[in-house]
Amino acid sequence: MLRHEFRPGRLVAGAAFVLAGVIFAGDAGGLWEAQWFVMIPVVMAGLCLAGVTGAVAGGVRRRRGRSGRTAPTGTDATTPL
Repeated sequence: MLRHEFRPGRLVAGAAFVLAGVIFAGDAGGLWEAQWFVMIPVVMAGLCLAGVTGAVAGGVRRRRGRSGRTAPTGTDATTPL
């Protein structure tokens, strides 16, 4: 059983920041030379992709309901039996 909801947008944002950290660490360690402006597209693209991913996941979650199951058809609370 999951302890919390899975948030794929946060996963994508975290991966983008880890990538930015790896680029900075490689530059600091002398493995390669990274210009300062390289981080702007990496972080911005990661945040935009995380936003899109979060929006899509939220739409899917809203459409399927909180429990993950679709509502049964024909059993509306307003229709008399």
